[in-house]
Amino acid sequence: MTEHDDDQQELKPAFGQWLITQKDRSDLVGQLAIGAVADRRFPRNGDPEAVRKHLSAMQAEGDMFAAVDDAESDWLSA
Repeated sequence: MTEHDDDQQELKPAFGQWLITQKDRSDLVGQLAIGAVADRRFPRNGDPEAVRKHLSAMQAEGDMFAAVDDAESDWLSA
């Protein structure tokens, strides 16, 4: 890994913050993001595992966990 790669990782927003910016998407990730915006307890500074834990505590539907998986892939590749 180069020093440049480390700099890029430091600039990446937290997963929760990034997810909120995806609210205009027309897929399940967009639906998850809309829910995150409306949820005061959503882990905005959390990582994907924190979001999964929160969804589990909220007894979210299985589709939302799949949306987290898709969002995590997109976030990591951004």
